[in-house]
Amino acid sequence: MTEIVTYSSSETHALVTINNGKANAISHKVIAELHNSLDKAQKEHKVVILTGTDGIFSGGYDLSIMKKSPKDAIDLVTEGSKLSLRMLQFPLPIIIACNGHAIAKGAFLLLSTDYRIGTNGPFKIGLNEVLIGMTMHDAGIAIANARLSEVYLNRSVSNAEIFSPQEAIVAGFLDTIVSQEELLTTAFKTAKMFSTLNLKAHAETKLKVRKQHLTAIENAIISDAKKSITLNV
Repeated sequence: MTEIVTYSSSETHALVTINNGKANAISHKVIAELHNSLDKAQKEHKVVILTGTDGIFSGGYDLSIMKKSPKDAIDLVTEGSKLSLRMLQFPLPIIIACNGHAIAKGAFLLLSTDYRIGTNGPFKIGLNEVLIGMTMHDAGIAIANARLSEVYLNRSVSNAEIFSPQEAIVAGFLDTIVSQEELLTTAFKTAKMFSTLNLKAHAETKLKVRKQHLTAIENAIISDAKKSITLNV
C-alpha cells in the first residue's frame, strides 16, 4: 500500500512528499502525517522540503470530505488552518518544491512556508474557493493577508484569480521557478543554504516578524470553528 506522505532524511534536510492520488488531496490523514513528519524533522533538527508528485503539488482539500456536511467541511478546514499556523511558526525553515498545480489548500500551504520553488509550465496556482461557491473562511483570509499584498489579496481571495507560475511570483505565492528537472536539485541547494543559518536566530526572528499575523490566524481559527462551511460544487 502506497504511503500518502513519505519522509526521508539526509545530512542537510528532511524530504516530505505528499502522494495522495491524482489531486494530491489534503485529508485528515494527510494532515496528521504532515504533523508527524514535522515532529520528526524538529527532533532531527532538519530543514524541511515539502513536495508533491509530478505535475501537482496539491489540488486542495479532499472534496469527498468537504461535501459530506457543513460540519465535516469546517472540521477539515480548521485542521488545515492549524497545520498552516504550525508551519508559519515552525522553528526550522520549510521549503516547498511545488511540482505543478497548487490550488486552494495547496496554495495556502505555499503561503505557510519560508521559501517556495515553483515549476515552469502550464500550471495553475491560486485560491479558487469563491469560484466554487465557498465563502472564504476567516483563517484563509488571515493567512493570505500575512503573505500577499493588498492588491493580490483582493484578486486572490475575493476574485478567486488563478495564476501561472510566473504570475504567482509577483502575486506572492512563489519565490522562484525552475524546470521540472531542476526542482528537487534547487530545493536541495536551498536547504543547504538555509542549514548554514543560525537556526535559533532564524526561529526567533521569524516569530517576531510574523507575530501580528500569527495572532490574527489563531483568532481566525477560533472564529471558524464556531461556524460551518457550505461548498456549492
